[in-house]
Amino acid sequence: MSTQTLPEPGTITMYSTTWCGYCRRLKTQLDSVGIGYTEVDIEDHPDAAALVASLNGGNQTVPTVVFPDGSAATNPSLVEVRARLS
Repeated sequence: MSTQTLPEPGTITMYSTTWCGYCRRLKTQLDSVGIGYTEVDIEDHPDAAALVASLNGGNQTVPTVVFPDGSAATNPSLVEVRARLS
C-alpha cells in the first residue's frame, strides 16, 4: 500500500508507532464506535515517517490521521474524527 493513498470514504489512515499511548487510545475509541482505519507504523515505513514529518512541521508526531478528503489532523479526538468523516 502506498502511504500516499487516500483512505476509503468513512475510514481514515492513522500513522502511529507501537509505543504511542495516544495512538492506542484512539484505536480503542475507533474500534468502539466502528470507524474503520488503516494503521501505518512510521517506524516500519520510512516513507510514512517522511509524510508525517511533512504534515507536522518536520516533526514525526503521532497519531497523525489522514481523512478521505486528503486533509490531516494530529492527535485528533474521536469527536473530531467523527465530525470530519460525516
